[in-house]
Amino acid sequence: MKLSKKSEYGLRALLELTLVHGKTTLQRHDIAARQHIPLEFLEQILLTLKRAGLVSSRRGVNGGYVLIKQPNEITLGQVIRILDGPLAPIGCVSKTAYQKCSDCPYANKTRCPVQQVMGTVRDAIAGILDHYSLADFAAGSPKG
Repeated sequence: MKLSKKSEYGLRALLELTLVHGKTTLQRHDIAARQHIPLEFLEQILLTLKRAGLVSSRRGVNGGYVLIKQPNEITLGQVIRILDGPLAPIGCVSKTAYQKCSDCPYANKTRCPVQQVMGTVRDAIAGILDHYSLADFAAGSPKG
């Protein structure tokens, strides 16, 4: 799995929102400046996160973006799936977007060596990212 710029920037934007959660709103240009994210790209990311129900926005003088949920209720895995799609390295091991391998000689067999290994990789990635919240991320807390 390679983290895209979209997910990297999304996590950094959510880090900013986590740090001010319950205190204030943040305007998109402030998030962009603090995290060195191109404003146009950030707008797309925030819109995606808003549609997914993680953030909301308010207009006006005291407007800006806020987290809808508590930071300990949002996992990094959830954010990455919203922005990039499945965590699985190949489609035939994805739990959220399974795709059967059409060109694989093991597609119609009970055991596939590639699938076994990549399934283990998927489980390891999800095991970390699905148990690491924005609150952990903001606190710099290692998960063990």
